[in-house]
Amino acid sequence: MAVDQSFFQYFIDAGFVVKAVMVLLLLASLASWTIIVQRSSFFKRLKTGAKAFEKVFWDCADLSKMYTDFNHHQAQLEGLETIFHAGFREFIRLRKLPDSSTSMVIEGTERAMRIAYAREMDQMEVHLSLLATVGSISPYIGLFGTVWGIMTSFHDLGLSTQQATIAMVAPGISEALIATAMGLFAAIPAVIAYNRFADQVERLSSQYTTFMEEFITILARQLVGGKVS
Repeated sequence: MAVDQSFFQYFIDAGFVVKAVMVLLLLASLASWTIIVQRSSFFKRLKTGAKAFEKVFWDCADLSKMYTDFNHHQAQLEGLETIFHAGFREFIRLRKLPDSSTSMVIEGTERAMRIAYAREMDQMEVHLSLLATVGSISPYIGLFGTVWGIMTSFHDLGLSTQQATIAMVAPGISEALIATAMGLFAAIPAVIAYNRFADQVERLSSQYTTFMEEFITILARQLVGGKVS
């Protein structure tokens, strides 16, 4: 409790610029933690959904039925489900064309899945740039507040008619150093979270790409065989 009281006292005693820096860093920290919680839940859902989808997909004996089932809850599809749905929808549409060829059907299906894949990647990368920004600039903002606070403390000390002592300058320096501490407090979780989420984006991207290649191979084989199962 004493630490909290001391922190608020530092904030109250700080100058306007240092206070502004502290408030800005506090808002940056709150924003980054909000993103961290939201993205953690999002990526957990994507990983669970991808695992469940692949199990259903590889156990499915009728892709047309699977596609029809997905049509009933199309608005809730995400991840691999969206890529599969977009690809198979284009596959069915192109196969019905009277002048369609195998290469045209495969190329069209690949194109539809690449578009869906790009949209899914955009969804995964939402707000990650903000985490990177907070992680990279927060220490510098905090350092700016510290430098400004120390500069102000020494300026006030120079105007003082009393003899300079460590007791006179220490409170001002302590207030200024809080800004650096807050900058690190905002930056460290943001950097850790960004690296973790970037790794998850890369892993999911690889998983999606692999599925697309395998799915195209299955569809090409079925075109040659003259049926869709």
